[in-house]
Amino acid sequence: MVSNEQRRRQLAREKYLRQQQRRETARRKSRQRNVVIAAVLAVVLAGGGAVAATGALAGNDKDKKDDAAASATPSDAPSSKAPDPCAKEAKAVAGEKPKKMSWKKEPEVTVDKSASYTMKLETTCGDMSVTMDAGKAPHTVNSFDFLAGKGYFDHTKCHRLVNSGIYVLQCGDPQGTGAGGPGYTLPDENLKDPSIKGGKYPAGTVAMANQYNPQTKQGKNTGGSQFFLVYKESELPPYYTPFGTVDEAGMKVLKKIANAGAGAPDQTMNTAPNASVVINKATVGKS
Repeated sequence: MVSNEQRRRQLAREKYLRQQQRRETARRKSRQRNVVIAAVLAVVLAGGGAVAATGALAGNDKDKKDDAAASATPSDAPSSKAPDPCAKEAKAVAGEKPKKMSWKKEPEVTVDKSASYTMKLETTCGDMSVTMDAGKAPHTVNSFDFLAGKGYFDHTKCHRLVNSGIYVLQCGDPQGTGAGGPGYTLPDENLKDPSIKGGKYPAGTVAMANQYNPQTKQGKNTGGSQFFLVYKESELPPYYTPFGTVDEAGMKVLKKIANAGAGAPDQTMNTAPNASVVINKATVGKS
């Protein structure tokens, strides 16, 4: 027969085990949340470095680089080095440099808001086509039409790949550092699109990088030229303008790039893709 004292000790033991289990569950959830936050900050804040180049953050070039480095949070440990699937093509165009261009204000919106547009990205890893809805994101689509027409994206490298917490390839910075931009900023658009309901950006989504900080909730309406392509569903706060969708062939290219992994963080905490992804040419036209 179990004595009262033994029963008391048994109940105390069970209570202790329950408490430990709850604490471990809370710690695990916290770790998972921190991974996502770190990845978001690493991608989007570095992408928000475009704001530093557009005048939202004052200072000379050195100050801008320091700001970008200070605002970025290191992403998780990079994946192991994998062969570069785009090395041969990249070598063939080595030496081609992006044009240095900047504008003081956003171009006048002239796109047909009732139409869809297609942005074709001819890259060293393969071609990707992005269907863009001018009715949902007129300022963003108009900007890409304008910049592509000027050759702004030609010979620019995709400077960032994140493969932990969120799964994106980031492009659109002629500097290749995460601190470049066109000299103007864009308003956030289409943030209530049904496709990102629940704070999840589905695979194939193309969205704007900006300087929004999920922790301080500052940095809205700070998009420039940098954008990210989602190659696997990613949990992100809905503050990054979704403006396009990658085609099926483009998704195969994205996955090839992702499978090659990412390198170690550089001085600005960019984790560059192991694949040598360079946009040889970007063009935009009505679908």
